[in-house]
Amino acid sequence: MKEEITRKQWITLFGMTIAAFIFNTSEFMPIGLLIDISNDFNMTEARAGMIITIYAWVVMLLSLPLMMLVSRFSYKKLLLNCVAFFGISHIISAIAPSFMILLLSRIGVACAHSIFWSIATPIAVKLVSEKFRSLAMSMVVTGTSIAMIAGLPLGRIIGLRFGWRMTFLSIAVIAFILFFYIQFSFPKMSNGRNLSLHRFPLLLKKPMLQGLYIVTLVVVTAYYISYSYIEPFLFQIAKFSENMITIVLIIFGVSGILGSLFFSIFYNKYKKYFFFASIISIMAVLFLLTPISSSWLLTIFIFAFWGMVVTAYNVSGQAAIINAAPPGTAPVAMSIYSGLYNLGIGLGSWLGGIITANISISYLGYYGGIIALAGGVYCLCRVVPLLAKIKS
Repeated sequence: MKEEITRKQWITLFGMTIAAFIFNTSEFMPIGLLIDISNDFNMTEARAGMIITIYAWVVMLLSLPLMMLVSRFSYKKLLLNCVAFFGISHIISAIAPSFMILLLSRIGVACAHSIFWSIATPIAVKLVSEKFRSLAMSMVVTGTSIAMIAGLPLGRIIGLRFGWRMTFLSIAVIAFILFFYIQFSFPKMSNGRNLSLHRFPLLLKKPMLQGLYIVTLVVVTAYYISYSYIEPFLFQIAKFSENMITIVLIIFGVSGILGSLFFSIFYNKYKKYFFFASIISIMAVLFLLTPISSSWLLTIFIFAFWGMVVTAYNVSGQAAIINAAPPGTAPVAMSIYSGLYNLGIGLGSWLGGIITANISISYLGYYGGIIALAGGVYCLCRVVPLLAKIKS
């Protein structure tokens, strides 16, 4: 008898896709609204960018501790509480009377984010048989891609038309709709076993995980130096209009679907080089950002390519983490991964702010490219020889 995914599993996976969509939309939303937020609170874009940096660092610091703290709860209960807190924090963001209150509300969102991205992939793969694990993971990644395609640009459009506060309020509404969807459609789901700190050293001793964690930190830092300030970069250096910036962000997101598609087709067959190729491609994009910015056509092309390779990098990295983690440790492994990923986001946006304020926004890609080159060299020497040994 041919094994298939049931209707109930599809419904649950769809819910996880929507959850990934709103969590990623929220994380990246300030990038598309940075100018409006800075103007509203009478501050520089570099200072307003601290909501991106601090958000990322909170996720970095709290991913593992929060996952340990709540590990006794079932996945469904954990997900429900996570989405509810996420929605409440967005309401506070929407009504924030000061930048400090906005920052505190974003810290609340970051706490919800810390838990969600520690359990999202483990929930997805637990919902289906081993045969469909790649499909389940790709659906979570699809939610991320849709956030880039529709969420981030739509949030920007709402922000430009009705104000950035309405964008945050819209996310809150979707979050509470999702809460009821999860309540009535998700099955009860155990998280397997309680997590404990004694597994932490076990994970860090595995050479494959060590290499993936280091590469994650370096490469994410590299591309967030530029990506965190992409709106002012396109406005000031590429001379794009507000509408054109929105179109470029949509193209960036749409191309992410291609990255996910290439992963599903080529990763299992070429895993030894797929991950490395995505890093080298990111490096090339960063070095080219400023040189090609005088051509609107080349700029659009390079952003399309960037969206594709970043998605390919993200999903192949997660697949390698899940497959390399010892049985029963996937949530811990993903917590560490999420923490380091967001440390990279924080470092990248912080360095990007320093470069923007003290050197020139046009140099962002060069600095990011140099760091990505270091990550590529490390990956080739340390990670590539181990990737072929990971089971699909």
